[in-house]
Amino acid sequence: MALNSTIHTVTIHLADVDRNVYEELELRVARHPSETAEYMLTRILAYCLEYTEGITFSDGGVSSADEPPVVIRDLTTRLVGWIDVGAPDADRIHRASKLADRVAIYTHRDPVKVLAALPAKRIHRAADIPVYAFDRDFIAAGAAAFDRRNELTLSVTDRHLFLEVNGTSLSTDITEYRLDEPQG
Repeated sequence: MALNSTIHTVTIHLADVDRNVYEELELRVARHPSETAEYMLTRILAYCLEYTEGITFSDGGVSSADEPPVVIRDLTTRLVGWIDVGAPDADRIHRASKLADRVAIYTHRDPVKVLAALPAKRIHRAADIPVYAFDRDFIAAGAAAFDRRNELTLSVTDRHLFLEVNGTSLSTDITEYRLDEPQG
């Protein structure tokens, strides 16, 4: 018997000063049985930090090889943004960079290991693909505060993220890496 996804209701007060985006969002987020709470929180943060007209969670979610967890489409339904989460493989990101105008990766994992698994020479437009990493303790604490019904206040200024999850206040830097830069 297959397990069903758990639906989480999330009210988000978004203030992204860096991008001049101020929104009140009401989301219903399906958490796949194989999805960790840390992955789900990273997926929600990626959605918020990329928020623009045409953004949605993909239908396939975490189990889709053909779509990223977060997609951005224009009014003609053309794919303009491929927002991946976690540690996608190089072939997936290579294909994504050919399909979408913008590709970004958000990770809650060790960014050095994620980057090591993505050889830039095999990825189309690797220099244009940012990898954003969150502190792992920040993600763990945020995931622990998550419930079925959630109230989030998310503020971003100078690439520093302030997050309140159901009354728990957290903050972290959003560290940006590039696929074509050596790591060490």
